[in-house]
Amino acid sequence: MASFVMEEFLGEGVLKGLIHQFVAAGWHDVPTLKIVTAEDLDLLKLTQQQKDALELRKYLHDRSLMQYADKMEDAGLTVSKLLKMRAIALSSQFSMRRAHVAIVFKRESTNSSTTNVDQELKFKEGHVFKGIVAGKTTGHHLCSCFDPSPILDDVAPYPSLANISIRKLTTEYKACVECQLATKAPLLKASELWNEKPTVLLCIRRPGCIICRAEAHRLYSRKPVFDALGFQLVVVLHELIESQVKEFWPRYWGGMVVIDQSMGFFKALGSGKLLKERFLTDIVLNSRANYKAAKASGFKGNHIGEGEIKGGLFVIRRGRGGVAYQFIERKLGDWAPIVEVIEICSRVQNES
Repeated sequence: MASFVMEEFLGEGVLKGLIHQFVAAGWHDVPTLKIVTAEDLDLLKLTQQQKDALELRKYLHDRSLMQYADKMEDAGLTVSKLLKMRAIALSSQFSMRRAHVAIVFKRESTNSSTTNVDQELKFKEGHVFKGIVAGKTTGHHLCSCFDPSPILDDVAPYPSLANISIRKLTTEYKACVECQLATKAPLLKASELWNEKPTVLLCIRRPGCIICRAEAHRLYSRKPVFDALGFQLVVVLHELIESQVKEFWPRYWGGMVVIDQSMGFFKALGSGKLLKERFLTDIVLNSRANYKAAKASGFKGNHIGEGEIKGGLFVIRRGRGGVAYQFIERKLGDWAPIVEVIEICSRVQNES
C-alpha cells in the first residue's frame, strides 16, 4: 500500500526527521514531494544517503511496495542496487512475494513516472470519450441486459449542482497541519467549492470500498498535474461514518472531502435518480477484474456503510462556467479514464 501520509512515506530511517524541512520548502504532500528535482534536493542540503533513501521510497511508492521500504533502506539499498538484485535474493532477504518481485523489475509500469504523466497529457488522435463532454454526445454505447443505467447525451445542468447543500469534512491535506474531522461544519452551497477555482469532483460509493480507495488513490497521485492546470480535487461522500472517513483521509486521498447527504450529486449522475447496484450483474459478473486489480496493488477495504449507490466524476469550471465533463460509474469500479480527465482540464485551462 502506498500511503499519502507524509510520515508514513518518509518512514523510520534517515528521512524521518526531515518532514519540517520539506514542509518549510513547500513540499507539503507526498505527490508533490515525489516530483522534487536534484536541484531542489541540493538546496535542501540533503546528504547522499538521504537522497538515495528518497529515490528508493519514490520508486517503491509508485509500485505500492512501501511495506518493504524501511527494511530496504536499513540494508543500504538504492534504486540501482535494487534493480541489480536477483529475484531469489529479494524473496529471501526481504520476504518479498513473487508477484511483488515481478513488480520491482517492471519499470515501465509505474503510474506516477514523469514519462507516463507526459503521455497522459498527450491526448491521442481519434480518442473516443467514455465520459460525457459538455455539449457533445458520448458516442456509441453497447446496450446490455445487465446495464439498465440511462445513457445521457449531455452533462448535468449547472443549477442542479450549484444549490446542493454540502458540508466540508476535511481540508486539503498538508503535512504538519492538524486537521480535525469537521462533522459539525456549517452547510454551504456546492457552488462555493468552485467559486474561485475549477474543480474535479470524485463521487464515491463508500470510503471503505477497496475499489473506491484505489480510484481515489490513482486520481490524487496526479495532484501535481492538476495543480499545474489550476484545479482542486474533491471527494464527495453521501454517507458520514467518521471512522471510515478517518481511514480514508489522508492515507488514500489527500484532497478535500465533503458530504452530500441529500445525494444531489449522485442523483445528478442519473438524471435525477440514484443509480443503484444490482448484486448479481454488477458485483458478481462485472467487477471481478477491478476488485483483483485493487487488491493486487495492496489496497484494503471493508463492507461498512451503504454500497449500492453508484458514483462518478464531474469536472466543473470556475464560477458559473458549468460542467465541462461528467463520467458515470455504470458498473463497480468503472471509473473515468485519467487521460480524459486531464484532457478536459487542459481544455478548461485554455479557455481562460
